[in-house]
Amino acid sequence: MEQSKLKELLGSMSRKEKIGQLFQIMGHMLSSDAVLTGPLKDLGLSDEDIALAGTVLGLGSSGGAQLKEIQEKYMEKHPHHIPLIFMVDVIHGYKTIYPMPLAMGATFSPELLKECSKMAAREAAAAGLHVTFSPMVDLVRDARWGRVVESTGEDVYLNKVMAESIVHGYQGEDLKAEDTLAACVKHFAGYGGVEAGRDYNTVELSEHTLQEYYLPAYKAAIDAGAAMVMTSFNTIDGIPATVNKRLMRDILREKMGFDGVLISDFAAIRETVMHGVCADRKESAEMSLKAGCDIDMMAGDYSRHLDELIEEGRISEELLDESVMRILQLKNELGLFENPYKGLDLVKEKELCLCNSHKELAKKAARESFVLLKNEGNLPIKKGKKIACIGPYTNRKKLLSSWAIMGEEGPVETVKEVSKKLEGYELSFCEGCQILPEGTKMPGFVQLEEIDYNVDKTLAMEEEALAAAKESDEVLLFMGEHFLQSGEAASRTDITIPKNQMKLLEKICAVNENVNLVLFTGRPLALTDICDKVKSILVVWMPGTMGAAAIWDVLTGEYSPSGKLPMSFPYNVGQVPIHYDILQTGRPLTPEDAGERFVSKYLDAPNEALYPFGYGLTYTDFSISPVSLSSDKLSEEGEILAEVVVKNLGSVKGTETVQLYIHDIAASVARPIKQLKDFKKVTLEAGEEGKITFRITEPMLRFVREDYTVGSEKGHFNLFIGNSSATENKISFELI
Repeated sequence: MEQSKLKELLGSMSRKEKIGQLFQIMGHMLSSDAVLTGPLKDLGLSDEDIALAGTVLGLGSSGGAQLKEIQEKYMEKHPHHIPLIFMVDVIHGYKTIYPMPLAMGATFSPELLKECSKMAAREAAAAGLHVTFSPMVDLVRDARWGRVVESTGEDVYLNKVMAESIVHGYQGEDLKAEDTLAACVKHFAGYGGVEAGRDYNTVELSEHTLQEYYLPAYKAAIDAGAAMVMTSFNTIDGIPATVNKRLMRDILREKMGFDGVLISDFAAIRETVMHGVCADRKESAEMSLKAGCDIDMMAGDYSRHLDELIEEGRISEELLDESVMRILQLKNELGLFENPYKGLDLVKEKELCLCNSHKELAKKAARESFVLLKNEGNLPIKKGKKIACIGPYTNRKKLLSSWAIMGEEGPVETVKEVSKKLEGYELSFCEGCQILPEGTKMPGFVQLEEIDYNVDKTLAMEEEALAAAKESDEVLLFMGEHFLQSGEAASRTDITIPKNQMKLLEKICAVNENVNLVLFTGRPLALTDICDKVKSILVVWMPGTMGAAAIWDVLTGEYSPSGKLPMSFPYNVGQVPIHYDILQTGRPLTPEDAGERFVSKYLDAPNEALYPFGYGLTYTDFSISPVSLSSDKLSEEGEILAEVVVKNLGSVKGTETVQLYIHDIAASVARPIKQLKDFKKVTLEAGEEGKITFRITEPMLRFVREDYTVGSEKGHFNLFIGNSSATENKISFELI
């Protein structure tokens, strides 16, 4: 539709219709037999409010036929026959589920993540969906926060390049294309910095920290063309994000140049009353619209109060029109006025969802996401050895994560089921214990599985496992978090594996000295009590539909693990939030003064992580030569080439991720001891070596300076190239 026609449409709409465009409802509310009860009844919505709502949340699991029927009925009744936008959380796959976002961060492969996002868009678009509430680009440094599962990690640069890739993957070159989804970047802003790692909590960040560390990934996603942004639940400067005019108008729209649709998170407009910055829901509607929030997700405050706010002169009709036009623009960019069923194809939906090529991509992503933290030679497993496979994840289909809400367990094969396809391995299987200790509570979640805690059965499971361990040469322990222990509303102060699993692990280790842990988790865990007990640790995260097949590919050596940690694993929860790019402080802990008391350190734990950002082993060893520079002087318009030679020292092919870090030695603002600026993956055959070259340019040295301008400052820099953030392989240069 031409812009002039959009303006005509806007001008012909009643105020009630306009306000309806700003209201998002849950899909089941459009059902002809829908009955609003409880909190939904308290919204105070009329049938007209629901009938005029412009966008829908949460439909899609039933497929395209349902969405087609809803769109037809809605448009038939709408005064101007304006189509709905269907939005849903397609976080890491629609029906074919690839690894959770934090695991995808571990691949250090923006290209792979882009392909996975394309796959998700193809499947979801064929089912009639238009928008995904993804990517979540919140910087995450506190493993207590369950939503770290949705981020790509703790690093500014990695989050930026991954955010760009996800947006490009979903949206392609044209939102009108049949196989694309509009991306919604979330949560703006700073949600990853919630105090104490507690979901929905307040955020207290300095202006410098917000600009330097937290905002860049949002900006990268917006620059990539993201069509939507979602407000966060938290406060910034004491003001809830949804009504924070400076954050939304000045920073998001003016400074970052975002001109798309801004949507609240679920009922976040209403929650500003609970925050104590709005006296009532009428004021929350007023402040949210003035801040530039276009869509009210399920609070109902816009539908109830915008009309009277305009009548009273507290909000102008022009302000309402501004938001309505942005929503109409999005519908137009999606091509919905020409084709309200854009992308929807029931035949294609059936053909694409869980097709072989998509499953192969999901398996490839899973293999590349696994991180080998420790290996004393037991992995890959060897034929001719008797191996006991023990743990609650040996025969478990729940490998998708709490955010794979459109995924289904049916197509998922368990570790035990996939093992039947292996040849030449002597494997036995037993669970040993339940996934969670008896009495574990996760309030607010529907009980998704019945767990039998019968004392006799529990004892028999353990006895069977111990007997198998005693009789075997080696043990593979398949253990970890329950999938609902990470995700939204899943904050934890104890970030260890469930206690009943830990007890079983200790007993197994007492009867077999060759124990290897395959760890399922949605967050970094504290593994200090485990790492010395086992011979190897392979982190497989929540690996998705093809997770089990990918696990055996790695365990048998068909594929050598290549993942790198996107988030530090701490010694214990007392270290979090923890991240590698720290400031040095005025009293840094150095090897020379390790015995000194009055330096910045803990008395009972090291300062550094147990396993730092960027760390990950393979089935071979690599050497990285000292760094050589084409020059030790860099001009503002010039470049320096930094080179290293990487050699595969082992007997098998492997992939190494070579990482470049820079430290600004002296600046107007204290700078981190290291910051990732680039990385390259190299695959080498046994004994092969290759040269890796990085280009260093002035923009890589820019930062938020003391006057809050962004730029570089002349001076000396240390440059590090290695295989993790702990590298000390460095050389110096000067910006002149």
